[in-house]
Amino acid sequence: MVDTRHVFQISGIKNIQLKGKLLHGIHQLGGKYIGGSAYKERTTHLIASRPLASEKLLAACAGGKWLVTPGYVLDSVRNGVWLPEEAYELDITSRTPGTANPIRVWRERVSSGSVLGAFQDWSVVLLLDDRSDIFKRILTSGRAKIYSSTSAADHHITHVLTDHMHKSLTSQNAPCYSVVHIAQHLFGSLWSEMGFSASLGTPEASSRDSTPMDTHTELEANCVLFADLENQLRERLSKLEHLKRRLVSTEFLNFATTDPQHEIVMADFSNVQSLIECGFLTGALEEIQGALLPGHLPPMQVLQSLMHQALHGEVKPYFYSTFRAVMHDVLRNNPPRGSPVIVKYFQRVLQCPQCKGGTWSLLEMSVRVCMSSGPTCHSLPSPASPEQIRFHVDLQTFLLKLFQFELHASNTRRPGGSRLTVLGSTFWSVWDRSSLCTRSVQQLAELLIQASLWALPCSEDWQSRIVGTLHDILAVVVEYFCQEHSQLNRNLVEKGLADFAEYISILCQDLPPEVLQEFIPSLPSVHLRMYTADAVFTQVCCRNGIVMGSQPLSMRKIVSSYLPALGRLGSRVPAPAGPQAPQAKRAGGEPGATSCAVRGASSSSTAAATGPGSGSQAAVETGTPGASGLGKENVPRGLNRVNAAGETLMHRACKKNQVETLLHILSLPGTDVNVKDHAGWTPLHEACNHGSSACVQALLQHCPALHLESQVGGVSPLHDALLNGHFDIGKMLLRHAGSSLLQLQDGQGRTALDLVSSPALKEELRTCAQEGDSARDTWVSEVRDLAFLEACSCLLSCLLLSYALVRDIPSREDPRLACTLATYSAQRVTAGWGDPRLVRHAEDLDTLLGVERYLRQVPPAVRNCQGRNTRILMRQLEELESDAATLLSKVGSCVS
Repeated sequence: MVDTRHVFQISGIKNIQLKGKLLHGIHQLGGKYIGGSAYKERTTHLIASRPLASEKLLAACAGGKWLVTPGYVLDSVRNGVWLPEEAYELDITSRTPGTANPIRVWRERVSSGSVLGAFQDWSVVLLLDDRSDIFKRILTSGRAKIYSSTSAADHHITHVLTDHMHKSLTSQNAPCYSVVHIAQHLFGSLWSEMGFSASLGTPEASSRDSTPMDTHTELEANCVLFADLENQLRERLSKLEHLKRRLVSTEFLNFATTDPQHEIVMADFSNVQSLIECGFLTGALEEIQGALLPGHLPPMQVLQSLMHQALHGEVKPYFYSTFRAVMHDVLRNNPPRGSPVIVKYFQRVLQCPQCKGGTWSLLEMSVRVCMSSGPTCHSLPSPASPEQIRFHVDLQTFLLKLFQFELHASNTRRPGGSRLTVLGSTFWSVWDRSSLCTRSVQQLAELLIQASLWALPCSEDWQSRIVGTLHDILAVVVEYFCQEHSQLNRNLVEKGLADFAEYISILCQDLPPEVLQEFIPSLPSVHLRMYTADAVFTQVCCRNGIVMGSQPLSMRKIVSSYLPALGRLGSRVPAPAGPQAPQAKRAGGEPGATSCAVRGASSSSTAAATGPGSGSQAAVETGTPGASGLGKENVPRGLNRVNAAGETLMHRACKKNQVETLLHILSLPGTDVNVKDHAGWTPLHEACNHGSSACVQALLQHCPALHLESQVGGVSPLHDALLNGHFDIGKMLLRHAGSSLLQLQDGQGRTALDLVSSPALKEELRTCAQEGDSARDTWVSEVRDLAFLEACSCLLSCLLLSYALVRDIPSREDPRLACTLATYSAQRVTAGWGDPRLVRHAEDLDTLLGVERYLRQVPPAVRNCQGRNTRILMRQLEELESDAATLLSKVGSCVS
């Protein structure tokens, strides 16, 4: 019997042999070991060789737990019984004799009942980066209460904890502290002597010692293995991220490298002003060019005057090329490397001299002059001459180079340097720096889509340059946002990208398929391309009656939800021919989510499906529940309520066979049909378990992304139905999915047919499976709208490639993780992992190992389609299958 009074975790011990001895000893004396990098509340003892600022040590101290040295377990084993802990309690006062040991003080105070924890009566708001989960566990172990903001009136905030103290925090309605205050509170003056200020809350270092352990308990050995895999994966992904940040262009290496902040000189260019007044503009430019040196800037008024002449076309062709050379020389000799003076200089020069509307206004005006469309800030010569067109194209390229340099410089910014940039001030104000979807960035996306539509029919070289420059500027803006925030708040970056991608998907909803196939792959930012392809594909599915869940993007979602959806989209009847919108709609029209809301539960009599180029009005055409809008009266009561078992309203409706409620839920946007309760059961599991045949039929009919192969402990929905005698449901499942369901085995190695005793019934079930196989083979007998399928395949191909690049999938460096995932489930391997990014990587790798069964869901008509994008997608899927086979071969060598 396991002794619940001796539940151990280990912190800071890297030697794998010592860990093995400790785990063997814990098991021998009847104790329990908990692995993983995260602290667990049920821990009673933490083993540590020395004091360190790890999550486990801080949390255990705050909770009044025993912190003991390894000798406690080793000596107890030698004596055959658990010894008293006092002699082995970790002492952090060895350098300061006579000082009370804070670890012992907190333990005694908690055990005596004088306090519940070290942070009792603390009401905390965390303004932290991705490590917020770590500090939540530390504070919660000390009985602190965590709140999301300081504005709520029903609680009094005592502490606001942050990574970096700065002026903006003075506006908080509570005392603000650095996170090191946690260690200060626990250990008093000893905290600085132990170096906690430098490493507080950082993950424990990984161990490279991977010698196999000699333990008698597989469970404990697996805990060490899983923790070691987590540490190695964290280290490898961190190295990859660092390497990606160092991949910069060599173009900027020849820029002036001196620190300009103390050397800026507004040189005397009085003779230049005289030349301008006399009309010798080219001579003025040559005079400037000859006097340019690092740290010497021509007066802003001079360049503004010359910019005015260039914009109004009152010059000769030679002037344009000379002016362009001067601007590049100014940038090369005086790059805005953290200098507020130079940043403000470029901000004032790079704007319309007449309107002074800022850099974005200048860029937009320059593009619209080339396009001869849309209003400009003031009247300019129209149509623009070829020389003016070339100047505007060069001006846009110059702005791009300036933005690219600032992106490069921000990556190498010195601590304490200025964060002011022309790029940042162009697209963000001081109030919206935490959002990617600002008004200027939205306008840039709109301008890019309009330019893409404008350039498509002609595709002359200068038109393609304009579109390419806008693409590159948008990529720089996105990467700048990611770079500024990824180190402090990765979740903020992902949310910003997802929101902006959703905005772009709304702009793209009226694009013709051929424009969509050019636009999405052309996005240079791989992060934005991934999120945009996901958002647009999801919108297309919603507008064609295919319900997609709201679960985060993952490899499993791509292959298990999006691939079946592609098969259904392949049977789409072409939309009636009609005039295409000349350009994408501006935001403010009907959002894509609304069209999805009224399509999820529509019947088979729904009108013709819509696609990327068929207009948004067709998306609102059925009389399904929810079609009147998403007001409160249309939302089912208890929709967002989850009971103690983790069951949603959809789970409960499927249990009780409430099909009307289920259809209502499916009609709402963002409904996840594969949502799981705390045990892992999906609504389909519940419907099959309780014999809710109407709900099963509704899920099969309206949810092509339904996971029929989902298993909990090996129990699939088909197992559930047959085990409980609901054979009609079993037949429905087999007619829908075919014989692949009969290959699934439960935890005891039994297939679904093994649960049926009647030979006649087994034969009926096999016949239903054969009918399902035949139906799936003929489901998409031909591709009826090749252009539409090509657009969808292009989206899915971009999504798959971008996801593999961003998430570093597949992984071929360390086969140990693949070997472990082939033996144990991803859920078991990652149960003790504290970093969601590492958990997602392991789950993606686990999906890759079983990708073959998902690829069989692609209909032959789509698989054999000769469209270019569809063939590329099929080739990518074949490469995924090949990567999986390579990993599985390594798994075989590991096992042997």
